[in-house]
Amino acid sequence: MATTPVELGVSYAAPRRGVPTPASFRRWTEAALVIARHRKPAELSIRVVGAREGRALNRQYRGKDYATNVLSFPVELPRGVTSPLLGDLVICAPVVVREAREQGKPPRNHYAHLTVHGVLHLLGYDHQNECDATLMETLETRILAELGIADPYAA
Repeated sequence: MATTPVELGVSYAAPRRGVPTPASFRRWTEAALVIARHRKPAELSIRVVGAREGRALNRQYRGKDYATNVLSFPVELPRGVTSPLLGDLVICAPVVVREAREQGKPPRNHYAHLTVHGVLHLLGYDHQNECDATLMETLETRILAELGIADPYAA
């Protein structure tokens, strides 16, 4: 798989035990960019947080008073300004681990899925309606398959 030039910053504001390395996040990010046909250089950051920070950010930016698995913050540039900056992802480690356990899948695979999902949001994909959701889920499944990870939407 050809790679897209990526500047990726990964920071950890939660215990690192069981949390993927920056190299894993890079691999998943690059796969999402390549398969989504993003050919330009890209810059983004991923911050892995605990439940308290995840809840505070979800409350502040989405008005929902609970920690969620991944938050995507696409860059908002002024008209006519170009930049390789895509935005930021925040992944809440305790939520990822809990969801993986509930869904009977390895936490690493769930981290990969949420990273891919978040990167697609940074690229402008969403799931606000059934058509968009189907497109996004199909793309996620394809990217994860390329990484050797089973379809996260399979029953």
